[in-house]
Amino acid sequence: MFEMIALPYNMNDLEPYVSQQTFEYHYGKHYKNYVDTLNKLIAGTEFENMTLEEIIKAVYGKPEYQAIFNNAGQVFNHQFFWHSMKPNGGGKPNAKLLKQIEEQFGSYEDFAKEFKNTAISQFGSGWAWLVSDDRGLKIIKTANADTPIAHGQIPIIGIDVWEHAYYLDYQNRRSDFIDVFLNNLVNWPQI
Repeated sequence: MFEMIALPYNMNDLEPYVSQQTFEYHYGKHYKNYVDTLNKLIAGTEFENMTLEEIIKAVYGKPEYQAIFNNAGQVFNHQFFWHSMKPNGGGKPNAKLLKQIEEQFGSYEDFAKEFKNTAISQFGSGWAWLVSDDRGLKIIKTANADTPIAHGQIPIIGIDVWEHAYYLDYQNRRSDFIDVFLNNLVNWPQI
C-alpha cells in the first residue's frame, strides 16, 4: 500500500511562485485523493505489493484496469513533479545535462521555447516532460494520467499543467506558470 510522500520543501517555500494555498489543495487534497483511491483499488488484488512503476506497466492499455492506471499514474506524476521543483531553482542545468540539451535542441533557449510550447499546447489536463529514451532526449506531453514510464521513457523533469496546479496563483495564464517553472523553480537532476 502507498503513503503520501513528504514534500521535499515546506508548502510555503516556493512562494511567491507557487502559494501555500495551492499546495494545500494540490498536495493536500488532489494528490492525497489519488493515493487513497489507488490503495482502495488495489487492496486484495495482484497489484497490492507492486511498486508504482510495476502497476503502471502492468495495467497500461487495459480498459478493465483504467481506474487503477489513472490513479497510479497520477500518484507517480505528482511525486515526480514535487521533486521537479525547488526553492531558488530555475535556469540552466549542470554542464553535462546542458551539453546534452544543446546537442539535442540546438541551445538551452531553443529547448525552453519547445518545452513551453509543448506544455501550452497540451489541450485540457496533462503534463509536459523532458524525457530520455534509447534515442536521446525529447520533449513530450501526456494527457490526463498518462506517464512517460508507461512508454519506456525516463522522465528528467515534468510540469503539471492540470489547472489545479496553477489556477489559484495564475488563473488562466498557463504560459506564465510555465515561465516561472523554467526560470525560478525547476530542479534539474544531477546527471
